[in-house]
Amino acid sequence: MSTPASFPDVQLYIDGTWRTGSAHAGDPILNPATEEKIGTVAHAGREDLDAALKAAEKGFRIWSRVSAHERYKLMRKAAEILRGRADEVARIMTLEQGKPLAEALMETQAAADTIDWFAEEARRQYGRVIPARAGNVEQIVVREPVGPVAAFTPWNFPINQAVRKVSAALAAGCSVILKGPEETPASCAALVKAYEDAGLPAGVVNLVFGVPSEISEYLIPHPIIRKISFTGSTVVGKKLAALAGAHMKRVTMELGGHAPAVVFEDADLDLAVKMLSGAKFRNAGQVCVSPTRLLVHETLYDRFVDGFTEATRQIKVGNGLDEGVRMGPLANHRRVEAMEALTADALAHGAKLTTGGERIGNKGYFFQPTVLTDVPLSARIMSEEPFGPVVPISPFSSRDAVIEEANRLPYGLAAYAYTRSAANATEFSRRIESGMVSINHHGLALPETPFGGIKDSGYGSEGGTEAMEAYVNTKFVTTAGL
Repeated sequence: MSTPASFPDVQLYIDGTWRTGSAHAGDPILNPATEEKIGTVAHAGREDLDAALKAAEKGFRIWSRVSAHERYKLMRKAAEILRGRADEVARIMTLEQGKPLAEALMETQAAADTIDWFAEEARRQYGRVIPARAGNVEQIVVREPVGPVAAFTPWNFPINQAVRKVSAALAAGCSVILKGPEETPASCAALVKAYEDAGLPAGVVNLVFGVPSEISEYLIPHPIIRKISFTGSTVVGKKLAALAGAHMKRVTMELGGHAPAVVFEDADLDLAVKMLSGAKFRNAGQVCVSPTRLLVHETLYDRFVDGFTEATRQIKVGNGLDEGVRMGPLANHRRVEAMEALTADALAHGAKLTTGGERIGNKGYFFQPTVLTDVPLSARIMSEEPFGPVVPISPFSSRDAVIEEANRLPYGLAAYAYTRSAANATEFSRRIESGMVSINHHGLALPETPFGGIKDSGYGSEGGTEAMEAYVNTKFVTTAGL
């Protein structure tokens, strides 16, 4: 693969070489805004996976012996390379994923910051000395890289999700086989290219694409792989976690969510409308931490609905390369059909439609930003993650009732609240069942902060110092008589 100047045909990257796949040489990549073919992506066959495994095993032997300071320097170089290519990579991301160019540029620049942060963590994987009970005994704890990693990443944030997994692994001293998304492969390949051009030894990072189930079912049980990191749906995540568990593999799972956003009676209404409307329709709602159930106190309900609906109507939808576009297309026709089905179901159960509700045009996977009000719990959208630009708004009457509703579902990834009351903020943050809670703003997903869920939203973290824990083994060494 060449440095991205125009849209590339994406190949596999195995043992330091870009190569075609033995399963398929070039499946089409579609632009979701036009439904036109813009490139091709290679698919890995069994022989490619075997080569990637062999390369990762070799790469681990090399990289695990590189000092933390040298790993830090190479990673910082990769970050600078990616940062310098941000404009080109952002355009590629918009072409294959659909998000507005400004969002794609922000994601690419943030990925470089993430590499920088994990590079620093490479130098801070400290052990410790434990005071011994005898004078001639020394007790130390050391942290060692767990081994080759299999990382599985989704299409909605094609660099953001991959960079967290790859950079945490590299910082710890692990090698990686990255299974990228077939819908958005070029963005992922641009990340790997930055590491290659920074001088990463062959075999330390390998990139494959192909049939997801075939690749995961082959890589996860393989004895070379010692750690699994997956971002995707809860249904698939549970299957992969069970497979990993059967082979005693370390696992990080970042799965689905259905984030409640509570607007208390004392909230700053204008702030809540502005922040929630912006967050909900970012990336066309295809965000795992998107606020997907808006629960508004009955005293503010009508005013909030009016303000939120008006803000939604102001969103310009179109090709992400066009000036002023704030929301691009959905990923594929299946997402459009899912939005149509969820909207129809909610209306059939008595919900009201204040704006949107339909596909836009007949070319590209565009769907109107949609607001549903007075949505009963019997509607599917109140229990199923929409993963698209459709949002239900419902009233509540008491703090206890809204916290009970917020905790009703088996998900626990993100939760939001707007309030001026310290009591409301404290009770919400204390009682809500969620891996991440953000109050009066949307302050999630910074590289230095934990990122992960509980319950059916998974376990483990992909951010903060916590992210490093899954990539290292803790070894206790006790020595006497020296």
